[in-house]
Amino acid sequence: MNTHMTLVSHALCPYVQRAAITLHEKGLHFERRDVDLARKPDWFLALSPTGKTPLLLVDSTPIFESSVICEYLEDIHEPRLHPQDPLTRARHRAWMEFASTILAAISALYSAPTDAVLWEKARALRRLLERVDSDLAEDPYFAGAAFSIVDAAFAPAFRYFDVIDVAGFAFFEGLPKLAQWRRELAARASVQRAVAPDYPDRLRDFLLSRGTALSRALAQGDIAPRAVAAD
Repeated sequence: MNTHMTLVSHALCPYVQRAAITLHEKGLHFERRDVDLARKPDWFLALSPTGKTPLLLVDSTPIFESSVICEYLEDIHEPRLHPQDPLTRARHRAWMEFASTILAAISALYSAPTDAVLWEKARALRRLLERVDSDLAEDPYFAGAAFSIVDAAFAPAFRYFDVIDVAGFAFFEGLPKLAQWRRELAARASVQRAVAPDYPDRLRDFLLSRGTALSRALAQGDIAPRAVAAD
């Protein structure tokens, strides 16, 4: 296809990563252009009604919202990352939305002001993770052998735990299928290429800068992990 694609991004945005993973999986060439969301440039605000990333420019036409971008890419280029069966495809789309629910729970975790609230949010997040684990195929990916857009949606969420777990959490203890899925996604080339090499350091700096309970725990260093009970 003879079009120019630009993925307008923020370096830490997990929704940008969904789009980038899907672009890489489909072998599509694209330019990546980062913006500072604290000082949004006028050209970006003129193109993005929500003022959020990602934004995909297809030549001069903007597409916003990560799920819509992924669906567009699915429409225009193989390999197909959604299942053929309509009901199964709908179920995959629903799980993509659930991945957004998990990202919201992660945000609530790193925004918790006190230790008590931090562990309350940790238990709520653990409940969501348990629900995912109960629906997983054996391995390696969400639905088994084939990589799908559900995998692209969850991989950025799992990436947070590489930093968060240093603060003393063991979110994946007792969830072997989920832990294996996390490892498989982390090893996939498209997932690795979706962020810059310094992403872990930048994420850690972001979490430390927030002045929250998680910030203080991270500042203490490598804390012995504690299992997170959902109840």
